[in-house]
Amino acid sequence: MSRRRGSTLLLLAALLLLLCQEPAGLRAREIPRLAVRDSLGRRVEVPATVRRVISLEPEITRIIVALGGGDKLVSVDFFLRHFDHLFSVVFPQGRDLPVVSNQAQDLNFELALRLRPDVLFSSPSEFQSAERIERKLRIPVAALASTGRFENLLQEIGTVGRLIGRENRARELAEFFRAKISDIELRIGRVPAAARPRVYLAFWGSLLRTPVAYDPVDAAGAVNCAAGLLPSYLGTAGTTVRLEDIIRWDPDMILIQGNYLPEERAVTAAGILSDARLASLRAVRGRRVHYTFGFWYWWDPALVLVETLYLARLLHPDRFPRFDLRQEGDAVFREFYGLDGAFTKLWRLLDCDDWLPK
Repeated sequence: MSRRRGSTLLLLAALLLLLCQEPAGLRAREIPRLAVRDSLGRRVEVPATVRRVISLEPEITRIIVALGGGDKLVSVDFFLRHFDHLFSVVFPQGRDLPVVSNQAQDLNFELALRLRPDVLFSSPSEFQSAERIERKLRIPVAALASTGRFENLLQEIGTVGRLIGRENRARELAEFFRAKISDIELRIGRVPAAARPRVYLAFWGSLLRTPVAYDPVDAAGAVNCAAGLLPSYLGTAGTTVRLEDIIRWDPDMILIQGNYLPEERAVTAAGILSDARLASLRAVRGRRVHYTFGFWYWWDPALVLVETLYLARLLHPDRFPRFDLRQEGDAVFREFYGLDGAFTKLWRLLDCDDWLPK
């Protein structure tokens, strides 16, 4: 009798041990994971099926919409709600989403918890920020940004496509992007660096603030005067130069960031052309001072492609004789966002009628 009771107790103990271990095994089987490397080199694991997304990085949010994943967004960031002229055009549903950050792009943790995201996208500009958010929310955080490089942008599109289950669409957009850039390069041909136009970019609302690398300028067949002022591993970092530097560089063309509304532009083409300090510059003498789109919390993946086409036409008009910026822009935006006339709406907001010389 005691032997039977002992056997029964051992069997019950074994069953209890199995019961205690099983839920963890079940959870592991029920929630498969997908792992990627983010821009900081961090390994990030997310559920294989992502249904709810928070993005604090406008570039990523735009990519999500272009990939057809806008229905997964459960919020928008402060910048997209209050300062972006284009996002409400390509994704009007975003107006109904709650704003999950403040003007400094700090996350509202309480709201984020209530929104129950499967993954959160943040900026890689601060390593500790992604780690801190991940610890507090206990959800995966992927820090991604192109840092102003085409290859990084295409890689970013692929990574986001994997994470939200839109890999095929990501491949389509990347192939479309590469084909357009290849066509530009084919038209321009192999122009030696010494023979390429030299361009100075006045960005971020200042004549003296400039990006040290700008891929649209390179792809459009020109040389950025400020190239090499900072290490290339920083991506398209901005730096401040002196007026004497611009005069010494004597650029063939000056490009002004034009993504600001006309009434908000601190630097204007008319202002540069009438500035007596710049009168000796080749760009001013030839009246080759123009607006370009530039960054707007990094890039819109469609707009940066349109910008590259526009710059190629501006720099090499003989290679693009029948170029219509509005038509080209609407075609690119149709490919990315499936919308007609989206670029034309931005064109009107930014008053682009005089951007290209007649």
